[in-house]
This record gives sequence, C-alpha cells and structure tokens, in this order.
Amino acid sequence: MPAHISCHALLVVALPALLTACNPMPELRTEAAYGASLFQQSCADCHGANAMGTPGLAPDLTTLSKRNGGSFPRDRILAQIDGLGRHGDPDAVMPEFGAGDLGPAVVVEEEEGIGTPIPSDLIALAAYLISIQQ
Repeated sequence: MPAHISCHALLVVALPALLTACNPMPELRTEAAYGASLFQQSCADCHGANAMGTPGLAPDLTTLSKRNGGSFPRDRILAQIDGLGRHGDPDAVMPEFGAGDLGPAVVVEEEEGIGTPIPSDLIALAAYLISIQQ
C-alpha cells in the first residue's frame, strides 16, 4: 500500500478528534441567573417581566409551588415549556420551545444510576422559576 494512502487514512481518522480538541464543548449554563435572562427573552411577553402572569393569557409562575402543595412541579413545568404532549394541539397557546434549540443535554440523575437527559436551557429556566416561588 503506498505511503500517501495510509497517511490520508490516518488524517481521515485523526482529524475529527483533533478538531474536537480544538473546539471544546461550550460551557453549560444551567444557573438561575441565566434562566432569568432566557425568561426575559422568551417568556416575559406573555407571563410578564415579573412572571406574575397576564390575566386571561398566561398564569402566575411565582405561585407554582404554592398551587402544588408546596412542592415545585419540575417535571410538569419542563414538559410544558418543551411542549411535550401538546404537539399539534390547535388550542395550545404556549409555543413548543422544544422544537427549537434548548441547548446541549445535561444528564440529571433522579436516582442513583438513573439519569435523564434534559436540555441545559430547560434546567436554567426551572432554576429561575424555583428561585422566584413565593
């Protein structure tokens, strides 16, 4: 086998690994402060800048825990934001944000050894919503 073919084959195999090393994964932003900025960009028009809702349009998001027996309904809220279960519902008012880019997935471990991949922007939004509960 000529040397130039084996060098070419080596480049085909090694180049993707080298490019990955040069372009590290973006920093995952899952903190409440980042979630607050996402909320202002995508949610405040309907839910209000203070997340206290708009009568007849969007509910008060500062009382989610209170309305759920004192426990923040994280999974239900993540599904609502994502749009899971509402796909194609003509009466759905809230956009299906999961149809867009919600950031890279972060594996959240619910039980030891059992993880669920959740987009990082959803985690940040949930952290923000948790932080504003009354």
